Amino acid sequence: MELWVLFGTFTFLLLIGTPVAFCLGVSSFATIVYLGLPPVVVFQRLNSGVSVFALMAIPFFIFAGDLMVRGDIARRLVALAGAFVGHLRGGLGQVNVLASVMFGGVSGSAAADASAVGGLMVPQMVARGYDRDYAVNVTVVSSIIALLLPPSHNMIIYSIAAGGRISIADLFTAGILPGFLLAAALMVTAWHVARRRGYPVQPFEGFRIIGTMFVSAAPGLVLVAIIFGGVRSGVFTASESSNIAVVYALVVTFFVYRSLAWDDFVAATFAAVRTTAMVLLVIGCAAAFGWLLAYTKVPASMVALLQGVSDNPIVILLLLNVVLLILGTFMDMSPLIVITTPIFLPVAMAFGVDPVHFGVILILNLGIGLCTPPVGAVLFVGCAVGRIPIWQVVRTIWPFYFAAVGVLLAVTYVPALSLWLPALFR
Repeated sequence: MELWVLFGTFTFLLLIGTPVAFCLGVSSFATIVYLGLPPVVVFQRLNSGVSVFALMAIPFFIFAGDLMVRGDIARRLVALAGAFVGHLRGGLGQVNVLASVMFGGVSGSAAADASAVGGLMVPQMVARGYDRDYAVNVTVVSSIIALLLPPSHNMIIYSIAAGGRISIADLFTAGILPGFLLAAALMVTAWHVARRRGYPVQPFEGFRIIGTMFVSAAPGLVLVAIIFGGVRSGVFTASESSNIAVVYALVVTFFVYRSLAWDDFVAATFAAVRTTAMVLLVIGCAAAFGWLLAYTKVPASMVALLQGVSDNPIVILLLLNVVLLILGTFMDMSPLIVITTPIFLPVAMAFGVDPVHFGVILILNLGIGLCTPPVGAVLFVGCAVGRIPIWQVVRTIWPFYFAAVGVLLAVTYVPALSLWLPALFR
């Protein structure tokens, strides 16, 4: 009965439009009262959920990414990507994907990627004869590459949700090959759709232009090397690297590019504080929710249920992917990571799946959900930037969506794609 109270209250509040953090907190409080436990337990769990040192990395990575967005980094990365691949069929579509790879390694946020890269690329693509829906399709789906590349703060949330037992450095490393594979699949899809629609080809600008653009964008790209190299080598922790990222972003945007005005700095600060407050409130309330799941033995029941369905890991992973894809279409990513990790990670590990590998599966899966209605946050951002109705985008997004799902299946059933690089760096 306590599970009916927990999930029933949560579902009812979600359906009437209550913010997710309050859905988690109120349903946890109602279940605690039903069980006859002291209500203070909810607040103790909430407090312990946010009192984790590794969470310090999240606000600083968000702040660094926002500074880069406002400090002219995106424009320079798009120009560099254009010099590399702009001459291919549907060249601006290829540029869009490659720019997402570069900018994703700076921001770590799919929404920031869709906003920054989309704001630059969509108007250019439309002006040069590309259909608006194609421009938004490429922008939206390629933005989820940022979730897999360091410094993805969602990887940090997953590590915390898993009890802090999983190395953030391993997670950062594990997402690199899947991220590049997703980029390659989307570039092939963009080329195929562009060829079918007859989009133009631009002349190759030459290696001299590539060199010039690279020099211009290099200070921004160095941030990726600093974060990944420092965390992976053990020079500093993920939390320390986030502080270094902020200092470096300020130095580059203030003194190198001289493109960050005081008003932009203030706006970035307030935006980072607002986003951090929302994320931490969700994490804290989800910690109470997760404690109740463990208290009522939901993970063990889920393992037993799936073992009754099949003892084949291939079937179990397929079922987990289907469930996560469905959930990802109805809820935002951060709360889903915190809610589903305590439930599904023990199931995956019971069938021999490495927790680092499962983390990549989870992040990519829920990232695809961000592009899927009815609650696809990145889809809404892309449509707002591209000034196009959602139904018009959804009608033609399927080739890119299927490419992303194909990469998800490859990552799911070929563990080496996620585990080879972490093992190599160890």
